[in-house]
Amino acid sequence: MAELTYKALVRKVQAKEKALARNAEGVKKAADTIKELASDTASDADALGAKSVDRDSLAECQELAKVIRGVSDRAITYASKTADTAKAAKAAGDQARATHRGFQEAFDRSRVTGLEKVSRDWFEQE
Repeated sequence: MAELTYKALVRKVQAKEKALARNAEGVKKAADTIKELASDTASDADALGAKSVDRDSLAECQELAKVIRGVSDRAITYASKTADTAKAAKAAGDQARATHRGFQEAFDRSRVTGLEKVSRDWFEQE
């Protein structure tokens, strides 16, 4: 098993925080794009209706606009949830750093050699 240190944990948590934030932003951009497509398709359906296009083609375009609007609504909801997840990850990372930073600072200040070899059980609180 790989050695897990405070510094390694902080690096991994920060990487996850950044990845989640990037993912949330990407999902939001995709949701915005889908929303634009839904609006464009609805406009196309209106234009077809104004040009007296056959009812079947018009109905298909209107149905497509309705489906895309539904996808857009779900994508926006998903984007909101991913943003919430990214915020929760950041809060958890901040809390972990605040809670455990003192242990690392004490370890770094210590003049005792071989602390990294001390059993983890010794550090547990009762």
